[in-house]
Amino acid sequence: MAILITVSTATRAQVVPVAAEPTGLPVSGTLHYDLRYSQIAQFGGGTWGDVQRSIASGDASYANISKRLPFSMQYGGGYGWTLSGTPTAGNVFQHLSVSQGIVGRKWSLAASDNVSYTFETPTIGFTGIPGTGEPISGSGTTTTPDQTILTLNTRTLDNIATIGYIQKLNYATTLNLDGTWGEMRFIDNNGQNTEMLTANTGITRRLDARVSVSGQYSFTRFNFSGSGYSTQANTAQFGVTRKWNRKLTTAVTAGPAWIASSGVPNPGSLVLPSTTTLFLSASVSYQQRRGAASVNYSHGTNGGAGYLLGANISNINANYSRAFGKNLTIGVTGSYIRTTSLLAAELEYACSIDNVTYICLVPLNITPVTNARYGGVQATRKLGRYFNAFASYTAIDQSSNLQTSAPNTPLSSNATILNGLNQVISFGIGYSPRETHLKK
Repeated sequence: MAILITVSTATRAQVVPVAAEPTGLPVSGTLHYDLRYSQIAQFGGGTWGDVQRSIASGDASYANISKRLPFSMQYGGGYGWTLSGTPTAGNVFQHLSVSQGIVGRKWSLAASDNVSYTFETPTIGFTGIPGTGEPISGSGTTTTPDQTILTLNTRTLDNIATIGYIQKLNYATTLNLDGTWGEMRFIDNNGQNTEMLTANTGITRRLDARVSVSGQYSFTRFNFSGSGYSTQANTAQFGVTRKWNRKLTTAVTAGPAWIASSGVPNPGSLVLPSTTTLFLSASVSYQQRRGAASVNYSHGTNGGAGYLLGANISNINANYSRAFGKNLTIGVTGSYIRTTSLLAAELEYACSIDNVTYICLVPLNITPVTNARYGGVQATRKLGRYFNAFASYTAIDQSSNLQTSAPNTPLSSNATILNGLNQVISFGIGYSPRETHLKK
């Protein structure tokens, strides 16, 4: 589109039109998107049952090329039709992640937001819905840290926002400050709405080109809506990261965590005593020209996944992907999550305090524990320049002694916590054009 500029001078009584160069696009960077359609057969043990479903889904990603103002976005979502079996609580699923940075000469500031809406606990892939055909291994394909107990027919809205600041103190030392706010909401009121607030500060020191060490302090608070109860964790962390070569990188972070609580969930309820536990995080990543592999382990505290008033979690997951030639890609992933309540299970009973009747509690000699395991394999083959076909298999298994009628698992009867093995088989077709390079 040409722009006409009118110029008038005092010495020349005439109008001179000047044609400017095309202005181009207002953004520059790389844009990519995929569209997919899949047929899914779900064979359920426990409470899930057998389901056949069709899903139309897609994803899009964009990253600009600005060094001063880097920006990135990733979106995935879709809609599912239940053909037979028990319909889900909702058929829509979406996941959006955005990040904006500002980079100075010796400092940087970044803000990010990660929001998802699902009708079951996310497990495999960026959206967390198995069988859609999206990549199941690689970065951005792990379950959100606050949803560690697997459910079906449970619609959740999960949002995590972070802002961070990094200051370079000298050639080898950096200071970081960041804060995180997170919220998990249950659309149908069949889970405990939870809010998370975290503040971190730390220093990283690069010892040489391959090794860096770090020390960090963090404070985290979990608030449980409507309960007047909260838990807090103060954690001191010490870490080492080593890049062994161009392909292999390892990282280990560990330290003590002090856990405490405020308030009482219900009259007569147990109060969490102040305790000291261990925070641990370790990872190994290996990059090849045609593939990548990673193993990650973490042990720490979360808000109870909507079914407990605080929990200790242990999580190990592994990912592997490899391209075989130009047309075939195989992805494999697996994860194990153990969620242990900070409070012992309690039994409800009616009690009277100052002539007012309450639901009071008797502690039981039971600690609610949930063990979740899931894994999958997916093959994707190109069909010409833009189309591809895919097939996948996913197994999801969970065992739990969680009693959803207990007040420290405050759920209504329509919550569906998996107890048993569930298998998902899918096949489908996708449309994946080449990346679009945008220029101003």
